[in-house]
Amino acid sequence: MDKIRQGSLYGEAAQRIRAMINEGRLEPGIRVPEKQLCEQFGISRTPLREALKVLASEGFVELLPNRGARVVKLTRRMLEDTLDVMSSLEGLSGELACRHVSSEEIDTIRALHQKMLEHYAQGDLSAYFNLNRRIHETLVAAARNQVLFDMYQNLNERVRRFRFSAEMTPQRWALVVDEHEQMIDALQERDGERLGAILRGHLSHKLDFFAEGDDNAELAG
Repeated sequence: MDKIRQGSLYGEAAQRIRAMINEGRLEPGIRVPEKQLCEQFGISRTPLREALKVLASEGFVELLPNRGARVVKLTRRMLEDTLDVMSSLEGLSGELACRHVSSEEIDTIRALHQKMLEHYAQGDLSAYFNLNRRIHETLVAAARNQVLFDMYQNLNERVRRFRFSAEMTPQRWALVVDEHEQMIDALQERDGERLGAILRGHLSHKLDFFAEGDDNAELAG
């Protein structure tokens, strides 16, 4: 792994650790190996610990008094609470986007949607999800509200490794694709009320894709 260059030490370290958690290279519940990461990144303990403070504020790790940090284990209840907030943010973003989105942005989102449909037809789930994420992020950005965008990005990163970890059956996949078709139509018509309602429902049922169980049961990444 390349060393981190001077000037962006704790920010780059936070980005890399965040990616390691999302990709499962640092598993839930494990202690963050500070010495090992310092050697990999070529940095001292000070910027690494600053990075861990950032990740703690985002919900990726929990800081342990005098014992470093540990990757957070996300429970079903925590995921449910987070998705509830995210659905409200996405709903508001849809309403605002219909007021502020440009014709060029609508064309961009529609083009991303068409590419996403191609991946759906090919059964390429990974590529499909990448386009799905870009569509939602572009839509939130079109709301022209930086506070909303920052909050959404924070929460989205926090649950990224869990949002699509459940099995995507053909029926479920067809359902979410149909909802995306409805989203594009509402955006094209600049119908904020309709788009907001679709987005709230689109995200609120994501939790149904996960197995039922105890609210405090841990979810695998």
